[in-house]
Amino acid sequence: MQNHEFTVELAHGRARLWALFQRYDLWKEYAPAVLDVEIVWPGDAAGNGLLRRVVYPLPFGRRGESFELVKNVRPEEGYDYLMLRTGLSGTLRLERAGTNRTTLRFTERFELKRPVLRWFEAPIYRFINKKNEESMRGAATWLDRHPEFRPDLIERG
Repeated sequence: MQNHEFTVELAHGRARLWALFQRYDLWKEYAPAVLDVEIVWPGDAAGNGLLRRVVYPLPFGRRGESFELVKNVRPEEGYDYLMLRTGLSGTLRLERAGTNRTTLRFTERFELKRPVLRWFEAPIYRFINKKNEESMRGAATWLDRHPEFRPDLIERG
């Protein structure tokens, strides 16, 4: 079983980050952990029950695919998700850290079930963790480069 926790402070407010994270069509512009994303089922008005298909890079040029069920959505605060095929689960939390500052907390738990794959579990997971961390930082960089994206959500003060 692998457990990964990542915390980073980003120079953008929760509302603006949340708005970007809800734009699945933009994920591959800022997230090297995402090659493609498709909404299979939109869930309810808050996004609970949303089912997304995510294609992501793996080592040696390979690709992985996951179907992720989003639950426990709290707009502008975070959500949990479950990868249906693998049982990997994760949590994304956004905490206000000041004007236009957010502490992002990301946690994932992962375990390969097939014994032969367990040999590769740690290196594969290190690769995925690195890509996930780059993606979270990439969201902030993307917002820096796109001041036209939801300027109404930039906090004044």
